[in-house]
Amino acid sequence: MGRGRAKAKQTKVARDLKYNAQDMDLDRLTKELHGEVDTSNNNDDEDPFAEGNYIPRS
Repeated sequence: MGRGRAKAKQTKVARDLKYNAQDMDLDRLTKELHGEVDTSNNNDDEDPFAEGNYIPRS
């Protein structure tokens, strides 16, 4: 018992993924799959918690 609500949620999410248009950058996906990844667009510097960007509190 109790699975009905979870199953309904999963069904709703699956239906949304199947029928609703998703914002996809197909050119970027194609380049990524072919190994043509642009390394100059590295967003790790913007993340303060990314490896190497940790600043300890004083």
